[in-house]
Amino acid sequence: MLQLAGLHHVAVICSDYERSKHFYTQILGLTVVGEVFRAERQSYKLDLAVNGHYQIELFSFPDPPRRPSRPEALGLRHLAFAVADLDAAVAHLTEHNVITEPIRVDAQTGRRFTFFADPDELPLELYEE
Repeated sequence: MLQLAGLHHVAVICSDYERSKHFYTQILGLTVVGEVFRAERQSYKLDLAVNGHYQIELFSFPDPPRRPSRPEALGLRHLAFAVADLDAAVAHLTEHNVITEPIRVDAQTGRRFTFFADPDELPLELYEE
C-alpha cells in the first residue's frame, strides 16, 4: 500500500501577482519561504508557509483561464485553514474588507466554519478547531 507522509503543498495560480501576494501574506499572514521570477515562463513562484508548516505555492502566469467557482466545478473544491478562534479570524478578515459567508456548524463534528474568497474568487474556508 502507498504510504503518504503528509500533504507537501498546494499550488494556486493567480491573475494579479502583487494583489494575491499581499492577500496571502499581509491579510492571511502566511510567511514567505522563497520567491523567484521565472523569465522563461513569465511567471512568479512564491512559496508560503502556514504556521511554519505546509507550503502553498502561489504562481502567476500570463493570461491564465478563469476557474469556475460557482456553480462548483469538478476538481479541487476549496482550501481550508484551521483556526483556534473563528470569531477573531472573521473580524480580522472583515477589517481588511474580505467578505465572509455566515458562520455555519458542521453537522458531523459540531465545529464552526465559514467560507470566503481570495482575490481570484478561489473558495477558502476557515474551520475552527
